[in-house]
Amino acid sequence: MTGNEQPDHRQSAHEPKHKKDLTRRKVVVAGAGAAVAVGAAGTLAASGAFAGEASTTASASGSSSAAEACYKLTSETTEGPYYIDADKLRQDITEDKEGIPLTLRLKVIDAETCKPVANAAVDIWHCDALGIYSGYEASSTGGGGTPPSGAPSDAPSGTPTGEPPSGAPTGGTGGGVHQDPTDDERYLRGTWRTDRSGQVTFKTIFPGWYRGRCVHIHTKVHVNGAWTDAGYEGGNTCHTGQFFFDEESVLASAEVEPYSTSTTERTTLTEDTIYDQSGTTGGLLKLKYNKKNIAKGVIGSITMGVDPDATNDNTTM
Repeated sequence: MTGNEQPDHRQSAHEPKHKKDLTRRKVVVAGAGAAVAVGAAGTLAASGAFAGEASTTASASGSSSAAEACYKLTSETTEGPYYIDADKLRQDITEDKEGIPLTLRLKVIDAETCKPVANAAVDIWHCDALGIYSGYEASSTGGGGTPPSGAPSDAPSGTPTGEPPSGAPTGGTGGGVHQDPTDDERYLRGTWRTDRSGQVTFKTIFPGWYRGRCVHIHTKVHVNGAWTDAGYEGGNTCHTGQFFFDEESVLASAEVEPYSTSTTERTTLTEDTIYDQSGTTGGLLKLKYNKKNIAKGVIGSITMGVDPDATNDNTTM
């Protein structure tokens, strides 16, 4: 990612287009039908395979289980400064990034009726194993594996590797206004549609961490728009949130390369200023993995209760 997600850089006098026109969202895809092609045959570049995965989509279950309880509205959070409006339609967002394979299974339901929300556009984006965000590499403060020049060779793993970007606060609020991208990289970012049962699956890697924030994934849910050959247009953003990882899984990931090479101080789940400590309704993922070998891969799942009629861009939190 770009390092600390709390910079207070002054916003440009010319606001990004996607902030000027919040009612129109358009995804540009490389050629007609590219979205379907990627979903069906996207290749995985992460170190290791997604063990035990038979397909790239979660199995559809017609309708919600009668035993499924209606969720409270999933917590709204800031989108952070590094959102790039639906840049790629794809389920496999890994590209060539190394890390623990992560299959993310999401379900979107109406928080009031509990009915699945079909054909919604779900965005996810997160940093790589060393805390770097695509599109913002130049301003990153993620944790590389080499200590700063002049540092003792036995520096503790919690030693930060650099200073925050100019003008950035150091309190770890995790907020900040939107920043324009500094490069054309788009790894670990993607958008896909929910199926008839409100489900969507992404393939990515377990995120790393950067100073001031616990391990997390950003998400947005867009509804009432139209899917076209060019992508997704119109509608409203009904949910902006983040997914979180329990401490046990993060500590296990920290023993695996390249996460183990990070020298960035880590903020724990309980120390984070964005996670509201409410468990599932706050975005805490349910995780499955081999406790003796997390490197084989992780499956994360969560049901998001949203209000399809609401507009929750959360660009200024």
